[in-house]
Amino acid sequence: MEIGSMVIAVVGVAGTLGATLLTQRGAARAKRREIELVHGHDAVRENLLLRRSCYVGLNRDARQFTTALNRHLHAMRERGVEEADRTALDAAKDAFRDQYSEAQMIAPGPVLAPTTLVHHALSDVYGQVKRLERGEPAPGESMEAAAEAQQGIWGSLRVMRAAMRADLGVPDGG
Repeated sequence: MEIGSMVIAVVGVAGTLGATLLTQRGAARAKRREIELVHGHDAVRENLLLRRSCYVGLNRDARQFTTALNRHLHAMRERGVEEADRTALDAAKDAFRDQYSEAQMIAPGPVLAPTTLVHHALSDVYGQVKRLERGEPAPGESMEAAAEAQQGIWGSLRVMRAAMRADLGVPDGG
């Protein structure tokens, strides 16, 4: 009987230790899954914040570049362009270019497509303005055509902004 009692005792101790180890392994596995889930949510949140920051800057700089083109056209018509005008226009262009470059790396296709249209529209008007400023307009280019093209950018900006808001899950509203 002594051997039987010892076997029962050994089996009991082994079972208790085994159950403890299995419980610890299960808890560790659950904790790992929880950490992975939290990190997954953190990554999603970080990505959303990164896109939001990029979109805010891109929207701001596109609007400022559009406004700078308008001011430059007014200066050309009313008094002639001064160095400060050129500097302001180029600073707005450079700021937009930098934000657009960031968006090319971050924005998904449904946002990048209208953003690229805005980029091309701004670049086209900028080219017209600079050629007009130099007195070397391309065929069909005039102050009126450049001003009309500049005003047309506002519609493209609305489309771009709507795509950004949709990507961020912001309800439609402007």
